Amino acid sequence: MQQLDFAIDGATRTATIDNLIIAGWTGRDTAAVEHHVAELAAIGVKPPATVPCFYRVGANLLTNAAAIDVVGSHSSGEVEFVLVSLTEGLHVGVGSDHTDRKVETYGVTVSKQMCPKPLGRELWKFSDVEAHWDELMLRAWVTRDRTRELYQEGLVTKMLAPGDLMRRYLGTPRALPVGTAMYCGTLSAIGEIAGGERFEIELEDRRSKRTLQHAYVARSLAIAD
Repeated sequence: MQQLDFAIDGATRTATIDNLIIAGWTGRDTAAVEHHVAELAAIGVKPPATVPCFYRVGANLLTNAAAIDVVGSHSSGEVEFVLVSLTEGLHVGVGSDHTDRKVETYGVTVSKQMCPKPLGRELWKFSDVEAHWDELMLRAWVTRDRTRELYQEGLVTKMLAPGDLMRRYLGTPRALPVGTAMYCGTLSAIGEIAGGERFEIELEDRRSKRTLQHAYVARSLAIAD
C-alpha cells in the first residue's frame, strides 16, 4: 500500500492506495491501437494476447515526488489519465507510466514493476468532468540535452472511456473499489519513444479552464557490471 496526499477542491486529503493497475492497449480506435503496438514492436516489445490488458503492480510505486530514480538510461514516461477511487467517490488525476523500455522487450509485466509511477498531487472529482469527458486533452513534454519538446498530445477520446475500462477490468459496470488507482493508457509518441532528463504531463479541461499538471526529473542510476 501507499499513502499519498492529494489536493481536492482546495483541501488536502491523505489517502491510502492498496491496488495499482496499469491498463494497456486501451485505444478506442482499432487502427490507433495497432499503430501503438507497431511502434512498440519497433523497439522489440511483443503485443499482448488480448486488448485491453491490465497489469497489477505494487502500489508502493506510486509517487508525487518531483524526482524519481531509474536504473540506466532506457526508461521513458508516457502521459495518462488516472482513475483514483477514494471513500468520497471516483476521482481523476494525471500520471506517467514510466517504464523501462529495455526490460519491456522481454517482459512487459516485469517492466511495469521496474520504475516509480509519478502521479500529480491534484485530483478532480470525476463527476465534475464526466458530462464533458471527451473534451479533455492530454499532453506531455520531454527535455533531452536541455531541449524541451512536445512528446504527446491528444484528446482522451483516443482511449476507452473510464466506465468502459472499469467494466472491462471488473467484469461488471461499477466503479473501482476504494483504494484503487488505475492508469488508463496513453497516446502515440510524437517521433520516437525515448526518455530524457525531465518529463512534464498535463490533463486540460478547456470548458472549466483548469489543468492538472505534474513534472518530474528522472535520475539515472549507474549500472555496475
